[in-house]
Amino acid sequence: IAKEVAKLLEMKAQLGGDEGKHKFVLKTPKGTRDYSPKQMAIRERVFNAIITCFKRHGAEVIDTPVFELKETLTGKYGEDSKLIYDLKDQGGELLSLRYDLTVPFARYLAMNKITNIKRYHIAKVYRRDNPAMTRGRYREFYQCDFDIAGQFDPMIPDAECLKIVHEILSDLQLGDFLIKVNDRRILDGMFAVCGVPDSKFRTICSSVDKLDKMPWEEVKSEMVGEKGLSPEAADHIGEYVQLHGGLDLIERLLQDPKLSQNKLAKEGLGDMKLLFEYLTLFGITGQISFDLSLARGLDYYTGVIFEAVLLQQENDHVEEPVSVGSVAGGGRYDGLVGMFDPKGRKVPCVGVSIGIERIFSILEQRVEASEEKIRTTETQVLVASAQKKLLEERLKLIAELWNAGIKAEVLYKKNPKLLNQLQYCEDTGIPLVAIVGEQELKDGVVKLRVVATREEVNVRRENLVEEIRMRTGKP
Repeated sequence: IAKEVAKLLEMKAQLGGDEGKHKFVLKTPKGTRDYSPKQMAIRERVFNAIITCFKRHGAEVIDTPVFELKETLTGKYGEDSKLIYDLKDQGGELLSLRYDLTVPFARYLAMNKITNIKRYHIAKVYRRDNPAMTRGRYREFYQCDFDIAGQFDPMIPDAECLKIVHEILSDLQLGDFLIKVNDRRILDGMFAVCGVPDSKFRTICSSVDKLDKMPWEEVKSEMVGEKGLSPEAADHIGEYVQLHGGLDLIERLLQDPKLSQNKLAKEGLGDMKLLFEYLTLFGITGQISFDLSLARGLDYYTGVIFEAVLLQQENDHVEEPVSVGSVAGGGRYDGLVGMFDPKGRKVPCVGVSIGIERIFSILEQRVEASEEKIRTTETQVLVASAQKKLLEERLKLIAELWNAGIKAEVLYKKNPKLLNQLQYCEDTGIPLVAIVGEQELKDGVVKLRVVATREEVNVRRENLVEEIRMRTGKP
C-alpha cells in the first residue's frame, strides 16, 4: 500500500499547481434564490399594491429581529415545529430564525404591554422545508402580514381582514380566486360530536388540513391507520368535511341535531353567520365559501380561519375550477399573546398573511409568457451631447436636474456618439433625452427629444425641469 500511495503522491506532485486553490461552488443555498433587476421590478409592483391596501385600512408598520430566542418559537407551530431553523450556539443565547411574523408580533405585544394595534409587517421568514421552488415554496421567503389586535365586537375586524384579501387579489389581477372560511370552534365541536378524543383534536386537524391536496379516502386512512382513530369516527367526520356553501349551509348546521348540541360549534356557527352578514355588506360573498374541510395546521388559531386559493380553469370541459394553491391565509388567535404575558393577559388578535412568493411566481411566469418589456429603472431623462468636449456642460446640467429631484442619467464617456446615447435610451426605456450643444448653450435652451416619437423641441433652460415633469407625468 505504501508503495502505491508514494506512486500516487509522485503523480500528484507532477500534476501540481493546484495547491492552495479552492474550487468554489457557485450556487445559492438550497431553497433560496437571487432576484434579477427584472424580477425585482415585478416584486416591487406587488409589494406596492399590498402596502397601499394595508395603508388604506389604517395600518401602522413595525419590524422585529430576524432571529428570536429559541424558546419564543418553541411549541407554537404544532407539527411544523420541526421546520424551525436553529442557529449554532455561539455561547450565550439559544436562537432560531423566525418561522413566521405572527409569533414575533405576539411577543412584541406582550413585551411592550400593547393591547390595541393595527399593524402590518413585511419581512423574510425561514423554514427548513423541502422546497418546491417552481411553485413558490422556499426556505427563505417574504411574508406580508396584516393584524388587528384588541378587544372589539365580534367579527368586525375578521370581516375587514377578508375584505383586505379580496382587495389585494382583485387588484393584482391574478384571475379567479376563492376565499375559504371556517372556524376552529366549529371544527373542534365537529370532532367532539364525531367521537374524536380530546387528545387527538390537533393531530386529526392536521390530517383534515390535507384535504385540498389528497382525496378523502387517503385522509381517512391516515386518520385510522397512522393516528389510531376509529373508522366510525372518521366516517362521521367525512360527512361534515365534504360540505361547503354560504349562509344557507350555516343555517342548516345551526339546526343540525348533533352540532347544535355542542357549545363550541354553536358559538362558532353563530359568529360565522354574523361574519357572512358583514361580508354581504362589503359585497364580497360571491368569492367566499364556508368550507368545513378547511383546518389550517397551525396550533395557535382559536376562531375564524381562512385561506384564499387561486382557481384555474384547466380547460373548457371541466365543470369545477381547479385550485392552484393557497395565496393568502389567516385567522383569529386569541390565546397567543397570553402565552408570552407573565400574568397570562390575553389580547385578542386576528390577522392575514399574503403569500407573496406564490403570487410572484405566477406573475413572473405571466410576464415571461407575454414577453412584456419590464423597465428596471425609473430614469426620466438622459443628458446627452451631440458634439465633443461637452462633458462639463453635461455634468452641470445633470446636477441641476438631480437637485430638482429629476431621475437622470449620463453616459460615463467624455465624448460619446449621439447614436450610442439614443440607443442606450431605447435599450433601457428612458423616455426623454436632454441634448446640450454649442448652439443651444448660446441660446440658453436645451433640446428635448422624445425617444418614442423622435420629436424634438427647444426648451428654455429655466423651464426644463417643469417640461420633463409634465412629459413624464411624475412629480
